[in-house]
Amino acid sequence: MQKSEKKRSLLFNVLILIILIVINSLVARFGVIAYKVGPGVSALYLSVAFMIAFTLWFGAWGMIAAYLGCAIGAGLGYVPLGVNLYWSLADLWQVLIPILAFKTLHADIGLRTKRDFFIFIVFGWILNNLIGAAWGTSSLAIGGITTWEKVPGMFMGWFVGNLIVTIAITPILLRYITPNFKKAGILVKKYWV
Repeated sequence: MQKSEKKRSLLFNVLILIILIVINSLVARFGVIAYKVGPGVSALYLSVAFMIAFTLWFGAWGMIAAYLGCAIGAGLGYVPLGVNLYWSLADLWQVLIPILAFKTLHADIGLRTKRDFFIFIVFGWILNNLIGAAWGTSSLAIGGITTWEKVPGMFMGWFVGNLIVTIAITPILLRYITPNFKKAGILVKKYWV
C-alpha cells in the first residue's frame, strides 16, 4: 500500500468513526429518553443492535464508536463523568465479545452458515448482552447512582431489551448489508484495516 493510499485509508476510517459515534450517540439518547428503566438505561436500547454490526463491519473503529456513543448518548446528562468512564465499558464489552469470537473462530459476519449464526447467537446475542447488562447495572450501583436493590430489575430490563433488539435487527443487518459492504471494499478485515 502506497503512502497516499494509507493516508486516504486512515482518513476514511476516521470519517467512518465520526459517523458511527454520531449514529450511536443519537440512537442511544433516543433509547434512554423513550424507554428509560434507570439512569442511562433503556429497556429497548436500539443502539446495541447497530453497534454490534458496526463493530463487525469496521473493527476497532466500531468498538471506539460503541464506547463513545454510550458515553455521549446514554451517559451524558444521566451519569456523572467519573462513573460514565467505566459504566460505558458495558457497550464496549457488548461489541468486543462478538468481534473476538468472529475473528478467533473464523466465522463469516454475513452469517452465511448455521455455524456462523450459532457463533452470533452465543457471542453476539447472549454472552455479550449478559456481560454488558451485568457490568452496566453493577457499575451504576458501585458508582452510587442506584441502589443494589434496584440492580436486578434494571439488569433484567437491560438484558431482555437488548436480547429483543439484537435478535430483531442485527442478523438482518449482517445478512443483507454485509455483502454490499464487501463489494464496496469498505469492511475492515482485521481490527483496524
